[in-house]
Amino acid sequence: MTDVARLAGVSVKTVSRVVNAEDGVHPTTAQRVLSAIDQLGFRRNVSARNLRRGTGTGTLGLVLEDLANPFYSVLTRAVEEVARVQGKQVLTGSSDEDPTRERELVLEFCARRVDGLIVVPAGHQHGYISHEINAGTPVVFVDRPPGNLVADSVLIDNAGGTAQAARHLAEHGHRRIAFLGDAPEIHTAAERLRGFREGCAQAGVPFQSDLVVMGPHTDESVAETLSGPLREATALVTGNNRITIHALRALAGRPSRPALVGFDDFELADLLDPPITVVTHDTWALGKSAAELLFARLDGDTSPPGRVVVPTRLLVRGSGEVVR
Repeated sequence: MTDVARLAGVSVKTVSRVVNAEDGVHPTTAQRVLSAIDQLGFRRNVSARNLRRGTGTGTLGLVLEDLANPFYSVLTRAVEEVARVQGKQVLTGSSDEDPTRERELVLEFCARRVDGLIVVPAGHQHGYISHEINAGTPVVFVDRPPGNLVADSVLIDNAGGTAQAARHLAEHGHRRIAFLGDAPEIHTAAERLRGFREGCAQAGVPFQSDLVVMGPHTDESVAETLSGPLREATALVTGNNRITIHALRALAGRPSRPALVGFDDFELADLLDPPITVVTHDTWALGKSAAELLFARLDGDTSPPGRVVVPTRLLVRGSGEVVR
């Protein structure tokens, strides 16, 4: 601002008034200041201004597993849209399912004095963030709950979704139903396995542990699994959209394929042959609910930490309706 004032031949206070659109500056003088700003490429430090005024930095931190996954892309856009209406910007980082990386990102965002945090947890220990919460930084966990910490969370009905998938396949005559899930230490994977087990019991289908294979998975490992341990399964439930795609690649070209229900919808699923039946949920609602809960805290809500559960529904398209 000093450089702008010097170039425009005015005081720093006059520059401040122009930058903040305050009254009391002659139009000719204001234009001279604006020209100097353009010439020097001046940009005001919004974070510093907001901190000085006691209104925060105008930013939120969003820690995800992997922004490249379409699920997290939609969640991010929902958070950004709520933040935009509130006049705030979103800083985003991917933990890559690494608890150490998650902690680094969370603490880095806190060091940058974000006004609040939304976190998809990678680990199970979140006591490290309790000091920031106690100091006044609201935190909402989304998709998975935090470990060793009581905090707001917004989750999907994971168990209910896979239970419905198992019942649906049983209704079409399947008795050997397999489950391909993600790493069992991940909360969503464990909950989806629990739901699958419960759905089998509800449908009177025996739960067969030899037909359950947990991840992490790759194209190669899924192909090997479907040709080996799960080759006798007549139906398959896949635990997330990436596992579903691995399975579709492995099953491509086979004359006889198991009935398939995938958890999470994905692009072009309705255009495949047959179209893929999925357990779907409103990912936008997941991100929107997390952001709205965070802004409620920023606006002074001091009620006890809560848990919001976003429902799932079965989207029937054809792949899961193959009769045994």
